[in-house]
Amino acid sequence: MKRYGFTIGLIGSFLLSGVAHYVGAPVFNSTVQFIIAAIAIIFVAGFLGKATESVAHYAGERLGGFLNATFGNAAELIIAIFLVKDGLFEVVKASITGSIIGNMLLVLGLSVLLGGLKYKEQHFNIKLAGHNASLMLLAVIALFVPATFARSFTTHETANLSVIVSVILIVAYLLWLFFSMVTHKNELADEVVEQGEAAWSKGTSILFLVVATAMVAFDSEWLVSTLESFSHQYGLSELFVGAFLIAIVGNAAEHSAAVMMARKNKMGAAVEIAIGSSLQISLFVAPLLVLLSLIFGNTMDLVFSNFEIVAIAVAAFIAKSISQDGSTNWFEGVLLLVVYLILGIAFFLV
Repeated sequence: MKRYGFTIGLIGSFLLSGVAHYVGAPVFNSTVQFIIAAIAIIFVAGFLGKATESVAHYAGERLGGFLNATFGNAAELIIAIFLVKDGLFEVVKASITGSIIGNMLLVLGLSVLLGGLKYKEQHFNIKLAGHNASLMLLAVIALFVPATFARSFTTHETANLSVIVSVILIVAYLLWLFFSMVTHKNELADEVVEQGEAAWSKGTSILFLVVATAMVAFDSEWLVSTLESFSHQYGLSELFVGAFLIAIVGNAAEHSAAVMMARKNKMGAAVEIAIGSSLQISLFVAPLLVLLSLIFGNTMDLVFSNFEIVAIAVAAFIAKSISQDGSTNWFEGVLLLVVYLILGIAFFLV
């Protein structure tokens, strides 16, 4: 009965969100559209989380977490491509920043907190934690260098540097995937946690993962389309909207899946979803957007604002400090959420 109720809520809220988006005003104003789309994304995120859990049952925690991060980021990538095409580079950079810190602080923080309330201490592969920490620092360096040298470069030189750095980062990320999932797969694997039956068969799980991702992409686009008028109505800055509202919406799927994994003592998968998603955004998605912008004839650079670089650096520092020992507890989740709250207030007041 509970499953049927969720299915009805999922389909009903998704269809209503689509109707509200395409019918629009005056039947549905921006606030109503925003609320309906937000409710729908909660149901869709739950669906994606369940599909991810089922896929992880067959593929393992690391690959399952990676698939969730990848499919979850697909929606953000699709939205960002349209923003890049329209030349809205600052909004794109703000949403990239928000996605990175949202995954490192909010998603990981909620997972560590809620998982820690059920289990006194949770563990994951310490070698993987060390590599994640190094990659987080690489992401910070990759954003810091173009911003620093841009002061002495022309616009053309800055664009060239951004393209070169983007290519290097994508190659580095692909090599990391090859390293972690092929040559050193066993060394970076987590201990097997006792699992129950999967919700669906392997084929059905993969199909539902794809369907859930498509639903996330549609509903995210519908919700983001309401944000401009919604933010103006309530006096929210473009930086805050891009870095927090869009990011929170885009990360809704990861929130659900990571917390579900942590509550089942599968912290390795939760960390892969949260940290892995941040790394994928910073080392693959952001560079890919720079390269795609070349197609549209207006190159986006990797020069982020001082606010954005500081926020990413702070998030990477606290996430590295908490995760590098391969174990977590609920209080460490609180620390991550406190830092996210501080950054949120600072961005709101800018």
